[in-house]
Amino acid sequence: MLLSNLEIIPNRTIVEHLGVVQGSTVRSKHIGKDFMAGLKNVVGGELTAYTELMVEARNQATNRMVEQAEKIGANAILNIRYTSTSVTGGAAEILAYGSAVILE
Repeated sequence: MLLSNLEIIPNRTIVEHLGVVQGSTVRSKHIGKDFMAGLKNVVGGELTAYTELMVEARNQATNRMVEQAEKIGANAILNIRYTSTSVTGGAAEILAYGSAVILE
């Protein structure tokens, strides 16, 4: 599966547009990591526990988007975008979406 944030792939032709595909996950903070992040917030610096959490969430959302595209016969997803939103205190959704296509 070719993944790209471009709308087109140079030297490749889009044979068919299959529609928008998406994948999402909702993640919450671990109480222990949240406590350590609070301490880190006092002295400053990167909150690595949250960075790792967001990387894992993006990967899972991407994998779910790819699974959806594979089910409808796509061989590429173009114009991929990511967004996040707070669902409730301490929980956030990561959404990956793009256009599922068949490339020549």
